[in-house]
Amino acid sequence: MLILGINDGHTAAACLYQDGQVRAAIQEERLRRIKNWSGMPTEAIATVLRMTDTRPEEIDFVALNGRWAAFPMTREQLMEEYRTINDLGVSLQRSAKRAITRAAQATPLYGLHQERRQAGRIRELVRMGIPAERVVCVDHHTAHAAAAYYGQANFDDDVLVLTCDGVGDGLCATVSIGRNGRLERLHAVEKADSIGNIYAMVTYLMGMVPLEHEYKLMGLAPYADPKGVEKVYEALRRLIRFDARNPLGWERAAGCPETYCSYRFFHRLLDRLRFDWIAGGVQKFTEAVLLEWVRNCIRETGLHRLALGGGVFMNVKANKLIMELPEVQELFVYPSCGDETNAMGAAYSVYAEKAGTAKMTPLQDLYWGPEFSDEEVEQALRRFRFRTPVRYGRDVPIEPRVARLLAGGNIVARYKGREEFGARSLGNRSILADPRNTNVVREINEAIKARDFWMPFCPSVLAERSADYLVNPKGVRAPYMILSFDTTGGGSELRAGIHPFDRTARPQEVSAEWNPDYHALIKEFERLTGVGAVLNTSFNLHGFPIVSRPEDALDVLDRSGLRHLAIGNWLVSKE
Repeated sequence: MLILGINDGHTAAACLYQDGQVRAAIQEERLRRIKNWSGMPTEAIATVLRMTDTRPEEIDFVALNGRWAAFPMTREQLMEEYRTINDLGVSLQRSAKRAITRAAQATPLYGLHQERRQAGRIRELVRMGIPAERVVCVDHHTAHAAAAYYGQANFDDDVLVLTCDGVGDGLCATVSIGRNGRLERLHAVEKADSIGNIYAMVTYLMGMVPLEHEYKLMGLAPYADPKGVEKVYEALRRLIRFDARNPLGWERAAGCPETYCSYRFFHRLLDRLRFDWIAGGVQKFTEAVLLEWVRNCIRETGLHRLALGGGVFMNVKANKLIMELPEVQELFVYPSCGDETNAMGAAYSVYAEKAGTAKMTPLQDLYWGPEFSDEEVEQALRRFRFRTPVRYGRDVPIEPRVARLLAGGNIVARYKGREEFGARSLGNRSILADPRNTNVVREINEAIKARDFWMPFCPSVLAERSADYLVNPKGVRAPYMILSFDTTGGGSELRAGIHPFDRTARPQEVSAEWNPDYHALIKEFERLTGVGAVLNTSFNLHGFPIVSRPEDALDVLDRSGLRHLAIGNWLVSKE
């Protein structure tokens, strides 16, 4: 059975799922070169069909994330939405809309209204040759839950499945049980109580882009003075309460507005407090709410195996604390679990319903995107007009040469193999360096990535050397950069690739099975230096998506201070 999975909202993406495996997937932002692009991912759809040689009429079902889709917004429109969210005119429009919706829900016309809302989405698919009757809309949080449960694919044990994000189809969080290949929802938290929206609003008030730069607050948080953090945390913690009579959720305390419509409230609450206190306080608040929620859910259900999905669980520091809870026996967090992976979650959900779970297998690597041959790379090299003189040559394999450059203190971008899916670079579209060399941190930040100085880098670690660097008593697998860990004494060898303040790492464990070329590169670096890891950061300029086509990689080389690019088996170096 062939299923096309689509997220046509924030971080739009498409995937092709067949008989228990993702055959191809890519985010629309990579192809359009617009970060967090939202809307119907027509180019991503065309790409996954082309990669798999699939015609639209061969698709059995199209799994569309969400029963409702927010109107697409550019970054500038999103910022304006947050700025004006409490303006009188906007508030009156929102109140009138809610009143009309409540009245309409009691009439047969409401169903017609829903159908009209969906018609615009489906119309674009029909234009691509997909029959409308094959489109199945999957509830937003059902898709998040399906990604977590069917991605883990443990159908022998009961699994506690939790989702948490800003908002989707009117909800911000759900609690479900995965049992015998089916999901049963036990509880849902309304969007008005969203802690994800609180984090997003605070991100906006800090002068950053909501739904994009929350990770910057998470990276800044450890630097803040604990006393200042506690002051902000106490102010935020009073906004959310847990009720012993309803332990599977939470709700806003008296005086807290709907968390999305809260600009003025949080502006007053946090006015004139230090920026680092605010970052530390909102991070501690998020961790505290999630930990109490997880404990309550485990206690109520008696389940100790967890699967998590939804954008709030992109917070690797919170995931670390959940993983370390004594009540948690097993933990699986779907990688890059924002809305982009609801393309997969929707496809999983429809496949499980229509075909069953017999062929569904646990998630493995995320190398689902396009791949380019050395011949295609050579053509791109000949076509590209470099502003800076370069020289290039081909070595097969290129990995030993790259390892020597890294061991010699050079920074090298790597572009090889199939493109990885999601927000995190996993070696195939990455910028690499010696993790012992702290001098590369400033060079990458200032000359290449143009990003904030406090943000940590990440290590790609040989899977067989993981225990030398990471404190991981539960043996949780970490191939996706979705979890963070304390580091061992051996972690000092990773000092440029870990958080410099709290010495935690957000690692990618690299196996020879999933990525033999990247594993061979790190293995050669280990032979030269004794270090079984490299520093890894995403291959992009700040504010732009990770590179996708060879021309994108060459453009970043040309426009930045990057000096070496290993693209396929070609090495391109500035003279």
